[in-house]
Amino acid sequence: MHSTLHAVPVLQDNVIWIWVRGKNAVVVDPAVADPVNHWLKTHGICLTAILQTHHHADHIGGTPELLREWPQAEVVAAAADRLRIPFQTMGVSDGDAINVLGRRVEVMDVAAHTSAHIAFILRDDAEKDPNLGPLVFCGDTLFAGGCGRLFEGSAQDMYRALQRLAALPDETLVCCAHEYTEANLRWATEQRPNDVEITSRYQTVKERRRRGDLSLPSSIGAEKRTNLFMQAESVEQLAELRSHKDHWRSN
Repeated sequence: MHSTLHAVPVLQDNVIWIWVRGKNAVVVDPAVADPVNHWLKTHGICLTAILQTHHHADHIGGTPELLREWPQAEVVAAAADRLRIPFQTMGVSDGDAINVLGRRVEVMDVAAHTSAHIAFILRDDAEKDPNLGPLVFCGDTLFAGGCGRLFEGSAQDMYRALQRLAALPDETLVCCAHEYTEANLRWATEQRPNDVEITSRYQTVKERRRRGDLSLPSSIGAEKRTNLFMQAESVEQLAELRSHKDHWRSN
């Protein structure tokens, strides 16, 4: 049985991921419910699980309504965030491995953006599921060309989280939860105007966005080559980059 992965853009810049295998689906960080319900019903797919990377409203806002429509669906979230994601039915922690749609999904602690932020990792399994290679649902920790703001964590936390993600295979798809790529890479080109690879990626993304296409998913390899936060060599350097980006405004 083969898997497919679908990105549903919602709100201003959120991206909801729908992973389908057979006639069942998993939804990741549903900001709102209506577009998800419409997609599932249009394609005749049953929602079996919701994966939540963290507690922010633009990631869990659609979950209660989805549960009214699909009451049998599991809600997988950080056990440490039970108070802020009270509708979770399966609490998980760093290092846990769960079965989702017949695939092994690993849980990684990437707390930084929030204090209980987690990521969900699928390793390569060409024999069981050749259509869906390695990927990570990383919420608001790693973005294409950037990283999340530090609302509840420190630069040290983010440095650790990005180092953990960087250790994944380069071909791992980065399925983050926001379409920030063009602005992130524009900022990066201003910091590294002579970096040919960053400039080339920025021009490619800008053209894709002009056509109305998403730039996502990215890959761990692409982020290691063009994401300044992934390239930070120390906590101090990451903190400096994060502070600069926080005060930068694109025109």
